[in-house]
Amino acid sequence: MLVDSHCHLDFPDFADELDDVVQRARDRGIARMVTICTRVKRFDAVLAVAERFDDVYCSVGTHPHNAADELDVSTQHLVDLSRHPKVVAIGEAGLDYHYDKSPRDAQARGLRTHIEAARETGLPLVIHARSADDDMISILTKEMKNGFFPAVLHCFSSTRKLAECGIELGLYVSLSGILTFKNSQDIRDIARDMPRDRVLVETDAPYLAPVPNRGKRNEPAFTADTAFVLAQVWEESENVIGQRTSENFFRLFSKVPKPQSLAA
Repeated sequence: MLVDSHCHLDFPDFADELDDVVQRARDRGIARMVTICTRVKRFDAVLAVAERFDDVYCSVGTHPHNAADELDVSTQHLVDLSRHPKVVAIGEAGLDYHYDKSPRDAQARGLRTHIEAARETGLPLVIHARSADDDMISILTKEMKNGFFPAVLHCFSSTRKLAECGIELGLYVSLSGILTFKNSQDIRDIARDMPRDRVLVETDAPYLAPVPNRGKRNEPAFTADTAFVLAQVWEESENVIGQRTSENFFRLFSKVPKPQSLAA
């Protein structure tokens, strides 16, 4: 069993075959999928996907690319929306200095709003961090002193410094198809040294399809391909990887009900 802890099933890439996409994931042992909100203004569409499938859940939040457009989104609004039984996380929010699609101060302001919502609800914050390690470390460290909040560094492609800071602060790290890329030995080296009880797997579908499907549209079924490479990195069986990463997921995303096979 595996869990795709981060995908975007509301994106138009899946509109014509969403039922088939979800079924292919089930056929490869993906027991749960979390479809992630990138605009609170589009939350209804994200929630509609989660409500359509028993094994799909969702988050609520604003991606840093859209931070400037949703500065009016308050902590209380996020908290209110998160009360729906299908909403199991806050975000994704964070800092993206690679594209800088929103001013950096707007990204930081949005991140802090989402941190407060995660702290208030106890739901995990899904953190997007790209080319912003020093500022991310600074914000996370300062905010954690104001009160603990659960969180995951999603689609990890950053430095060892950020990974180690996140682990020290009590965060989880999620590995995507990037782990399988030929030029990602540094990410595999970081993954090798991560505590086994802090690692999740994801697709970030429709982006970043893992080998052997790199260059194609990604989908939740391909979580198994990333797990296969993680098994090689950790020198463990694929069954053990499935068990470990799923247990980690349900510990962090505690609002998601476990399948019967794990419920005991």
